[in-house]
Amino acid sequence: MTRIESDKTEIAQSPEAVFQFLSDFNNFQQLMPEQVTDWVSDTETCSFNIKGMASLGMAMDSKTPNSEVKIKRNGKAPFDFFLYCNITPGATPTTSNLQLAFDADLNPFLKMMAEKPLTNFLNLLVKKYQSLARDSQN
Repeated sequence: MTRIESDKTEIAQSPEAVFQFLSDFNNFQQLMPEQVTDWVSDTETCSFNIKGMASLGMAMDSKTPNSEVKIKRNGKAPFDFFLYCNITPGATPTTSNLQLAFDADLNPFLKMMAEKPLTNFLNLLVKKYQSLARDSQN
């Protein structure tokens, strides 16, 4: 199993607010880069295409209130994976820290090809959420 992690990023929202946002796939579309197309979601599942790469489907697997959202592969995906959204309390009650961790069954060649783009993708998601949370404060 290969683990790829985002940077741990401070979010200007409480752990409860971050958990609520990440517990609904309808919110994820706001985080996606322009390379993601054909987004379809409900609260528990989503599917989309990444231009020039792959079609993916995801589903909520488990939720630990205010600390973790675990997402699994659903339907179309080139490999099995889990995406962990880890939420920890921040320095104040109105902040939290978010780190995404991606566990996947990747062969050595696929790992070499995918590790950097996946790391960049995870960091893009947390930075986009950080920006959305900051903008909602203003």
